[in-house]
Amino acid sequence: MLLKLNPDIMKIQFDLIPVYLIFLAMLAGCSTGESEKENVEDLNPPSSGFNESGSDPQAIEIADKVMLAMGGRKNWDNTHYLCWNFFGRRYLVWDKWTGDVRIESYPDSIQYILNINTMKGRARVKGVEITDTDSLNNLLERGKRIWINDSYWLVMPYKLKDSGVTLKYLREEMTQDGDLSDVLQLTFEDVGVTPQNKYEVWVDKESSMVRQWAYYAYDTLQEPGFIVPWKDWQAKGQIMLSGNRGDNKLSDIMVLEKCPENTFSSFDPINLEQVN
Repeated sequence: MLLKLNPDIMKIQFDLIPVYLIFLAMLAGCSTGESEKENVEDLNPPSSGFNESGSDPQAIEIADKVMLAMGGRKNWDNTHYLCWNFFGRRYLVWDKWTGDVRIESYPDSIQYILNINTMKGRARVKGVEITDTDSLNNLLERGKRIWINDSYWLVMPYKLKDSGVTLKYLREEMTQDGDLSDVLQLTFEDVGVTPQNKYEVWVDKESSMVRQWAYYAYDTLQEPGFIVPWKDWQAKGQIMLSGNRGDNKLSDIMVLEKCPENTFSSFDPINLEQVN
């Protein structure tokens, strides 16, 4: 809070101003600077391509509150490695900074190591590495689709202002568990592999945490394909993550500062806990 001086005091010659007034003014300046620094750290700028003009200001404000409640944009940006088990089907390690991804798919015994930005990588099926160019490229495309799907189930609330997203405020409504929430709608344009999808997201009015979402295969549909909860939020590293999706669970969720050197270069087993 800036110090407000009486106009009469402001007319006094500088060398006659009591020292304590100068000291208070300096403190006020420091306090303002610290506050501005905190505000800068709490900013949540949209990704390039976010449809800000087509989105509702109220929905954008709620999205920013969600980011802050989950740890803030700075901590999200500083998060390096994310690891999780997707519904017992796959295990993923994602280098959020470089785009490197390692996927162990259990039902079909396929291992993927790829970079989602360059689409360079390797794949192994039932212990045999695939070297045929067309077959490998098909597998790498499948690996990226897996990552898009599985990571969205984990970190969707951090992507409310992502590229290609239009964010709308729909209504105030209770979740299935009785949490009074604001309901946001996400639609997409020219992004991902299923841009025709639509989601509704319930944001708890008290905590600003996502409590539930609904999935629509097409944005023209009125009835969702499913509605599932987002429960059991826990601190992982400097951010919050949730793994409870009702009948299904994301498990073994970890946020790491480093991974074994061979994580994205070799199919050999890795011990993620050993290096942290």
